[in-house]
Amino acid sequence: MKADEELDVVSFVTLKDGDDLMLSFAIADEEPGEVISLTLVRTPKYEALLPVDERGVSVSHESFPEDDDRDLLRRLTMTGPVVTIETTRAKYNLDVSDVDRRELREARRILTKMNFDQCFILELG
Repeated sequence: MKADEELDVVSFVTLKDGDDLMLSFAIADEEPGEVISLTLVRTPKYEALLPVDERGVSVSHESFPEDDDRDLLRRLTMTGPVVTIETTRAKYNLDVSDVDRRELREARRILTKMNFDQCFILELG
């Protein structure tokens, strides 16, 4: 990561491991106590019903309205307290130093499950 790239501070993460696999980062907003969600979701159970080019991890950011095209995860790197997420449309740099270590271990486990078919590049340093 370049030194001039700004990091968004993550307050906490929300995890789900069921039919849906979900990892949601709560990014601290400018308003005290408010957060913006950056969410990664994959539903392997129903993915076979989708065209091949639409399969994978969907990424949504609360600050950016969705259009008809899904934004798909292409690369996720976790190195120390920094998570870099690259999608078909954007790049997000996150500071997860305030997130509980157990939650981050669980997030790594869910990311590995999401990547069962190597549909994105996963680098867990």
